[in-house]
Amino acid sequence: MAHPSDGRAGTDTFPALCGHTHLFPGARCRVQGLPDPGAFVAGPRPLDVDLRFSDGVMVAARLRTEPGEEPPLVLSVPAHTTAAGTRIDARAWRVRDLVVREGADVELVVGALPRS
Repeated sequence: MAHPSDGRAGTDTFPALCGHTHLFPGARCRVQGLPDPGAFVAGPRPLDVDLRFSDGVMVAARLRTEPGEEPPLVLSVPAHTTAAGTRIDARAWRVRDLVVREGADVELVVGALPRS
């Protein structure tokens, strides 16, 4: 279920369940509660998500669009610490695939952004 953000961007925040304790190229997360998952996959838009990792850690992150890029979606994740105490630096991940799954979840698969 979506819950309102602080209203600054006029968006809602949606839970995104991740199958691991951290992200890596090829990692998958399922965004839940989008009102029209098919429309989001067809035309991604900026979105706030609460990443919920398998160890119970939750991190507020942002899906943002980059016009002119293909694929156009990037997941920006702030620095955080796993439940085991491992420090994870802030990082942006290219979303390389979006798929509507059963139950209307949108599964996203991340890949690394090129390093500059």
